[in-house]
Amino acid sequence: MLALGVLIGGRVFEGTVASTGAGGSESARGEAVVQAADPVQGTVTAVVDGAPATDPAVRAAVTAATAEIAALPGVASVADTYGSGGSLTAADGNASLVSVRMADASTEAQQGAVTHRLAEIDAAGAHVTVGGDLVLQQEVKSQTEKDTRFGEIVTLPLTLLVMVLVFGGLAAAGLPGIGAIASVGGALLAMFGFSRIMDIDTSVLPIATVLGLGLSIDYALLMVNRFREERGNGATIAQAVERCSATAGRTVAFSGLTVAVALSGLFVFTSPVFRAVAAAGVSVVVIAVAVALTMMPALLGFVGRRIKAPNAPVPDEGFFSRIVRLVQKRPVPVMLACVALLLAAGAPFLGSQWRNSGADVLPKSFAARQVAQTVDQRFPQQAPAPVTVVVEADRAAAQAYADQVVAGLPGVSGVRAVAPVTDQVSTIDVLVQGDPQGAQAKTVVNELRAERGGLQTYVTGDAASVVDFQHEISSRGPWALGLVAAGTLILLFMMTGSVVMPVKALLMNVLSLGASLGALTLVFQHGYFSGLLGFTPTGGMETFIPVLVFAFAFGLSMDYEVFLLSRIKELHDQGYDCTKAVQLGLQRSGRIITSAALLMVIVFAGFAAGQMLMVKQMGVALAVAVAVDATLVRCLLVPATMSLFGKLNWWAPAPLRRLHRVIGLSEHIKLPPLGLAARLPSPRLPGVRLPSPVSD
Repeated sequence: MLALGVLIGGRVFEGTVASTGAGGSESARGEAVVQAADPVQGTVTAVVDGAPATDPAVRAAVTAATAEIAALPGVASVADTYGSGGSLTAADGNASLVSVRMADASTEAQQGAVTHRLAEIDAAGAHVTVGGDLVLQQEVKSQTEKDTRFGEIVTLPLTLLVMVLVFGGLAAAGLPGIGAIASVGGALLAMFGFSRIMDIDTSVLPIATVLGLGLSIDYALLMVNRFREERGNGATIAQAVERCSATAGRTVAFSGLTVAVALSGLFVFTSPVFRAVAAAGVSVVVIAVAVALTMMPALLGFVGRRIKAPNAPVPDEGFFSRIVRLVQKRPVPVMLACVALLLAAGAPFLGSQWRNSGADVLPKSFAARQVAQTVDQRFPQQAPAPVTVVVEADRAAAQAYADQVVAGLPGVSGVRAVAPVTDQVSTIDVLVQGDPQGAQAKTVVNELRAERGGLQTYVTGDAASVVDFQHEISSRGPWALGLVAAGTLILLFMMTGSVVMPVKALLMNVLSLGASLGALTLVFQHGYFSGLLGFTPTGGMETFIPVLVFAFAFGLSMDYEVFLLSRIKELHDQGYDCTKAVQLGLQRSGRIITSAALLMVIVFAGFAAGQMLMVKQMGVALAVAVAVDATLVRCLLVPATMSLFGKLNWWAPAPLRRLHRVIGLSEHIKLPPLGLAARLPSPRLPGVRLPSPVSD
């Protein structure tokens, strides 16, 4: 699997595409109408700057280049300022544009030949910068691949170092790294397969990769830690591997199911980017779980003697048990303080703005962004309009509609000349007052959709795409939330037999998620720490990022919930009361949860250090979510609420208790006795005996 993933899966970047907007929406349908009427792949645009466009040398160099480019294969048309009546000349006269439209079937090699020839335009005093949407797509794809590789190269050595400190030896520390590499290889192979049958957005790859890295390290860490713990209890290597698989393996399986359920909620949406992330994410989770349940036990059996085992069982007293006892003394103030802090952290998200980013997803040093900014600032007549109306009618009818309906709408600052695509398809560029994707632009979109002048029209453009995304999220979001909530509640009920703990877990994860989204708003909309993170704020978040953050952060939060609850449930089943089970559960799992969270934060931070804005947003949001969840929620809020509820934590109606006895997911096999029962910790309750042989 690893070999195939490395050899074949690495080609997945070749098949990625740019996001196509909200699937099935009016804006997407309008773009499809234009594409069908005038099938082109996109444009390559060059800015010839630094010398007057009227300079004879500049004119000769540009016209010679356009003549050569027009004869190149894959070129649909070429336009320069000298053949367009000066419409491609900057307002100050010191720059001009060359626009090349590539045919629909043009290849990357043909586009590269055009880009190369444009870059070779040579005139005294002038310099050329080549961009356009096709160059933008290539630069985004290339930089995303580099950021993904950078994240992997940076995070793996750092995680190895942390694991050496956690386990005190290279053998144990190396196993999670091997598992992570295998998981990423398998994930790339799975995404390569998906890219053959569906469109995979470029931004999906690093998101899926970071999830695979984080989960595989977490799961391997849990398995190795439980193996060492069983060895410390006196188990042989074979016994330790078996008991580790039956206990930690069960937790891994539950965790993988909860993360997969959270990601499956994305299938409810129609947008291609959401469905691609869901397909890639679920496959990554399945592979990470498969690696943990098959490869990890094999590796543990193979190198188990080289893994340093503790000299004694994990002590019942320590840092985490002391924290729990302090919390249990004042659970109400702790709970209220945690809830208030999380609500305050999430409050900025209530004022969040969502945007469709274009070239500004790239750093300022990239050519595609420089060309886009130059066109916006110096060629306003050529800049993309915030709203475009596609009209299926002849040019005269489209012009009448533009003059009588569009131009008179409040908020419309101007209408460009009707541009005929074919005899029966025309486009109308609509300029709006204020922010091109702000409230006024969205109002204009809704007004144009309400008043169509008796024609078949499609309102498209960036503002329309944002409106469609928000409509999709508001209409389908509740169904996605319901699916995720129901699946999570069912899984946690099957694991715990309680209806109280799943509901509490759901509410606490929502609070943790709110803090992550609030941080995302502060950083990427308002610009806090933008200098440290190396980006320029765009005034909002990418439209699909909050939805993806919800799915991923919710899944990862449930991941740690399962880690902790499974240990508490194990102790409760052994006869400990709720207070002691929570103390011992956090004491025995707190170190590993904290270590796993630290490794996750390192992984996410490595990707946040990349240059792509969307990848950076996901990295920051998930790092904050994991850090908050593993500290504030798991170490304080969970012990406080469990102390308040006491025996009620395990309550379920009688019919559900009977149902759990039938369908509950728990271990029923009898594990072989260790033969060293005296070394095993026993319950502290008088009259309660530890079952023998010990089950998980």
